[in-house]
Amino acid sequence: MVYPLGFAENSIQLVPDGTLLLHVLIILVMVYVLNATLFKPINTILENREKRTRGRLTEAQEIMGNVGERVAEYERALRAARNESYAFTEHERAGAMRDRQKALDEMRAQLAASTAAEKADIKSQAEAARVTLEADARRIAVEIGSRILDRPITNVDFN
Repeated sequence: MVYPLGFAENSIQLVPDGTLLLHVLIILVMVYVLNATLFKPINTILENREKRTRGRLTEAQEIMGNVGERVAEYERALRAARNESYAFTEHERAGAMRDRQKALDEMRAQLAASTAAEKADIKSQAEAARVTLEADARRIAVEIGSRILDRPITNVDFN
């Protein structure tokens, strides 16, 4: 019995016949139907997801870039503020040192003036004491001499 289009049960056909065109036609229809119903919607969904992912990734990268720039700007501002603070502190310390040195110089000048006044006062007191002691020594010498001699001593010249 002869079966049309190669539907023979126990035969292997190596020569292409009309079924080959039927198979190619079925495959082309399946590709068209699968593209229209399955692959295009899935590809559209995947493209949209990829766009959103890339968009979010790009947005995240831009945010990270902005954050990096702001952190660098903050660090620069912080360094500048520290430098300004250190300069202000150094300026104030130098001013305090100048004031301290000025006060020390004034105290030294006052101490030198006070010391000179005290030395002059001590010198004048020593001179007065020397004059007094010399007068007392003469008086005592006259008194001792008059006791030893048992007579009053008058008009004595002490050199």
